[in-house]
Parts: sequence; C-alpha cells; structure tokens
Amino acid sequence: MEYKSPAYGVIAVPIQKIKPNTYNPNTVAPPEMKLLYESIKQDGYTMPIVCYHDYKNDTYIIVDGFHRYRVMQEHDDIFEREKGLLPVSVINKPLDQRMASTIRHNRARGNHDVDLMSNIVKELHELGRSDAWISRHLGMERDEILRLKQITGLAALFKDVKFGKAWKPIDETEP
Repeated sequence: MEYKSPAYGVIAVPIQKIKPNTYNPNTVAPPEMKLLYESIKQDGYTMPIVCYHDYKNDTYIIVDGFHRYRVMQEHDDIFEREKGLLPVSVINKPLDQRMASTIRHNRARGNHDVDLMSNIVKELHELGRSDAWISRHLGMERDEILRLKQITGLAALFKDVKFGKAWKPIDETEP
C-alpha cells in the first residue's frame, strides 16, 4: 500500500468533538495569540489541526494546532464564519508517538514551557521509552533530557542510569 500523508485527507470536524491533549508544553504569549487571531481572521484556516481520532468516544484529540483551536473557541466571529467546523488532519498513532509528534511540531516553530517538557519526558519514561528513543523522536540532546529529568526530581527516572566514579572521597584520617 502506498503511503499517503494525512494532509491529503483533511476533514471538517465540529469543534465540540475536538479536545486538547493533556501534555502539550507549548505556550503562546498574548501578542502572538492576537496575531494568530488576525491571521485566521484575514486568511482563514490555512493549516489543519492535527488530531488523533478516538473512535470509542468519537472525539478528536489535538496533536498539533491547539492555539488555532483556541482562536475558534474564543472568537465568535471566527466560530460563526467557519460554522463551528475546524479543518482536521488525522493521524493514527499510539500515545507515545502522538506525544513525540506534538513536540516535533512545536519545536519546529517555537518555545516550550520547561516544566511541561519535564513532565513529557517523565511520562515517556514511564511509558517505557529510553533516553535514546526520546532523543531520536523529540530531537533532544541527551544532556537536555538529563536536565529535564532533574527538574522533575524523580529518582525513578534515573534508575537505569550507570554512574561512574568521578571522584573518591578522601579519608581524612589517613596521613
């Protein structure tokens, strides 16, 4: 079967069926949100929102595009013009892959909240993902992963880390 990118299958989804994910570390400052609103007001939605379709609950979980979603939620003029429908491109991936997709999309565009990024690293670790996997899929250096793990302060994140003997305590009773 030939691969077909999700962007070729954009669908119109009622905003009521779209839900934010629980792990997005991306933040947008008020001036940029205003600019995004103006962009959507002037140009329309030029980029679909990327979602995972939860068939069981018939909801669409946002992977990328939370702030475009927010514009419609917060601005009646956009909601009315678009008839409450958002363009959605659907990806069918498990949670860890969706988390990685969110980070890749965000890192290609902007900044992340450090505490939220730390939580994502923690969650991926708890899902059984190695530092190498996180590095490869999120585009992070190993030292960045280490710093984010340190922020969470959880010893469990370091349980598989091999520590070398960088120094040896001096016995002050020795001559």
